[in-house]
Amino acid sequence: MKNSKIKKSRDGSILSNKNLLDAVAAEVVVCTKCDLWKGRVKAVPGVGSPESRVLFIGEAPGQAEDLRGEPFVGAAGKLLDALLVETEFSRADVFITNIVKCRPPRNREPKPHEIETCTPYLNRQINIIKPRFIVTLGNHSTAYILSRARLPFQSITQERGKVHEASILGLNVAVFPTFHPAAALYSAQYKKQLEEDFHRIRDELLKRGLPSPSIS
Repeated sequence: MKNSKIKKSRDGSILSNKNLLDAVAAEVVVCTKCDLWKGRVKAVPGVGSPESRVLFIGEAPGQAEDLRGEPFVGAAGKLLDALLVETEFSRADVFITNIVKCRPPRNREPKPHEIETCTPYLNRQINIIKPRFIVTLGNHSTAYILSRARLPFQSITQERGKVHEASILGLNVAVFPTFHPAAALYSAQYKKQLEEDFHRIRDELLKRGLPSPSIS
């Protein structure tokens, strides 16, 4: 794979980012570390390019995601796909995941202990991909990522649209919080602001020399 970042296994064989992410996903789909596994149909490890320098992090799977085992495939996912197209990205150009990999009952918010139990998987994904730009979607993912950067967080309405230069897990990254697409489904104002944020995301990526593969 072109420009593939590689590591070696214990027996000396070469592992690509895809191999490493697949290994994390294999653990996620059989995970029983918190009670969320009891109600899941499928766990949702994440999808996208293993080589992407751009990482989108949401909150938790919903019903559609639980059925398919992929993040953002319901109504919020359709909006996310449309926003990506507007910024000349596609889902295949980025990597998309959540802080919690199994659907909480009735789509409730993930509980603190569920986030604490599940985010080591996310941390490993970050260490494998080594993104240069992280987009956090909604309160929970923003709160978690900013906490890893030792930055304060009060609310997504205060943080959305801001760029934070941060160190996370030993990596220098730009963090860009915005609304979760699900919030924009019920608020014209949030949708407008989300669209504005995605235009800003495209500008920030171009400024950093990180255009999407589709326009490179």
